[in-house]
Amino acid sequence: MVNPGDVLEGRYEILEIIGTGGMSTVYKAKDTRLNRFVAIKVLKSEYSADMNFVTKFRNEAQASAGLSHPNIVQVYDVSEDSGQYYIVMELVEGITLKEYVAINGRLSMDQAIDFSIQIASGLEVAHNNHIIHRDIKPQNIIVSKNGNLKVTDFGIAKAATSNTMSTLGMGSVHYISPEQARGGYSDERSDIYSLGITMYEMVTGKVPFEGETNVAIALKHINNEIVPPRQVCPDIYSSLEKVIMKATQKKPEKRYLTATALIADLRRVKANPNIDIVVAGSGVTSAPTQKFTTEDLEEIKTASKNAPLGSNSSEEKSIKTPPQADRNARLERLLREEDDDDYFDEDDDYEEVRPRGGSVKKVPDSDEYYDDDYDEDDEDGVSPKLEKAVMIAGVAAAIIIALIILLLVGQMLNWFDFGKSKEVSTDTSTETEEEVKVQMIDIVGYTREGAEKKLKEAKFTNYRFVEESSDKVQEGYVISTEPESGEEIGFDDEITVHVSLGPETVKVPDVAGKTEQEADAILKDSGFTPTHSYRYDDEVEKDLVLETSPKAGEDAKEGSVITVYISNGKEVKTAKVPKLTDMSQTAAKSSLEAVGLELGNVTTSYSDTVEKGIIISQSVSEGTEVTEGTKVDIVISDGKKTVTYTAKVGGTLTASQDYFESIAQLDTVTFTVKLQGGGIDEAVFTQTVAGADASAINVDSSKSGLSSNGATVSFTVTGSDGSDLTPHYSSSLALSYTEE
Repeated sequence: MVNPGDVLEGRYEILEIIGTGGMSTVYKAKDTRLNRFVAIKVLKSEYSADMNFVTKFRNEAQASAGLSHPNIVQVYDVSEDSGQYYIVMELVEGITLKEYVAINGRLSMDQAIDFSIQIASGLEVAHNNHIIHRDIKPQNIIVSKNGNLKVTDFGIAKAATSNTMSTLGMGSVHYISPEQARGGYSDERSDIYSLGITMYEMVTGKVPFEGETNVAIALKHINNEIVPPRQVCPDIYSSLEKVIMKATQKKPEKRYLTATALIADLRRVKANPNIDIVVAGSGVTSAPTQKFTTEDLEEIKTASKNAPLGSNSSEEKSIKTPPQADRNARLERLLREEDDDDYFDEDDDYEEVRPRGGSVKKVPDSDEYYDDDYDEDDEDGVSPKLEKAVMIAGVAAAIIIALIILLLVGQMLNWFDFGKSKEVSTDTSTETEEEVKVQMIDIVGYTREGAEKKLKEAKFTNYRFVEESSDKVQEGYVISTEPESGEEIGFDDEITVHVSLGPETVKVPDVAGKTEQEADAILKDSGFTPTHSYRYDDEVEKDLVLETSPKAGEDAKEGSVITVYISNGKEVKTAKVPKLTDMSQTAAKSSLEAVGLELGNVTTSYSDTVEKGIIISQSVSEGTEVTEGTKVDIVISDGKKTVTYTAKVGGTLTASQDYFESIAQLDTVTFTVKLQGGGIDEAVFTQTVAGADASAINVDSSKSGLSSNGATVSFTVTGSDGSDLTPHYSSSLALSYTEE
């Protein structure tokens, strides 16, 4: 168990809990080595004990650490401390998208589109690096204080789904894709489905499916159709609704195949909400062919007769009786895979193309689009009645073909020229048959390839394509035709088809150094749509533009979105001042630099208690929070102070008058002045003079380097005959001390 105050690996200081989930607890922590705040996601004990799970968790988290994008929470480190496995991530100050919607209610269309583009942009980078999230939901998306969205929890979802835990036990089933709910293979399109459900919640304020149990909700993702968002909130853009409906198709191959394609349509909607979006993609048979045994087919037929799968009754039954639920789930999986788009069996020598029921509007677009009228609900089983009807139709068709052949042969042999004159006309003029007129078909909004196929199907032969710029119609799509749809036209009349090149390209203006408002105005005047992203910069002042993407001077299509990167100024980082006392100067310098601080002035002082060379005090107290780069002064001990003194002696030694004559008779007299006491016994003055000159001696002397100032002055006078003359002299000596 990790608690606030703990330090992981001697580096990450746990500060507080900021969130908890099914598999982990998230803490705010301080990276003491790099002096920055981080978020640490610590696995709960039941998962840390499963080494198979831990291995997958570490591998996926390490792969996610390679992702770097403004809309992805950066992973810094993956490690372990005393059995606690954790991920170190970028700390994003903000709230989850789930909380944001709960606080603000359903979002405006523009904000929902902007948020969706940001989420999809993060997924685009992950998918390009072959990383699938598998648990996209508003709870895993953070809305930062500056409005940026960041997707988190890459890696942990993959480890969870790879574990032995149930898929329905992981995360929230409100956003799970049908293939995940079945426990099948998931890929990038599974993330797109979950993002589509998240978009649905952003614009309606609610999720499309609710239920009493997770199983009930998961079954609705598999079986039930989503209520179109405009039926919940009529003010939603029709084009945005179509984007959401396409992203949430039941079959993965009918969703957006890539996040890049989804972003492209979202930007089209943002630029022109009235644009028409094709709802779903054409059938792309990417799933492997399902082989059925005879027993499987018999079981499917029996189940289909008794109770159609996906009905409410069967759903309730599957929830109440687990054995039957397993059976029904398997049958449903077989039925849905059997109902995939046209395929051919590997063991056959031909391709079987199954007819579709209903009215089919063929749109030969790219793999990304197909028409709403496409009927995907036909069953593959062929009943005896249908076989009989096909046989009768075949016989009838053979008879009709035979009659046509007979009619043509008869015309060539004049079998049917009954009653006609056999005279040969002498009129050399040729009778011109009246030209057949038909209505021009509507191909506006089709791709060039789709339009050409429609023209060929309608038997038109004389058509040409003209490309031109358009700021309203997406590149590659038909703008208009001449003649227009509905006009009378002959099959060989010329048709001009105008195809969009997209908006004209314009060079992106240089707005570096401008304010946000100035940059927006310049970009809008140039025909662009600005969006914003923020980051710290040590050189550019806060709120001024750093750069744009695309960069200044590059060509971009008019109306396209330009990301404007705005400076948050120099990032102000703080650090706690470490304890420096009892350290050497070298150790103190290293300790300060480790947290981003600097060593300031160094002075010395004597101390009776602190060893020489050790820090006595610091200018900023330990634990104080200061700005990174702050200088801290220190005082280092010089050890105990050793004081020396200089003694100065001055004055006169004078002999008694009644003893002058006796002293004068001596050859020499020696005078000695000494300091005695306080551990000192040293002569500071010695002089020898002739007896005749010994009546008075002036003393002026000093002595330095004395360890004490407690000594007193004394003198002695000795005659050359060894006699002690001291009692016969008086003294006016004075002693003074100065500290060196």
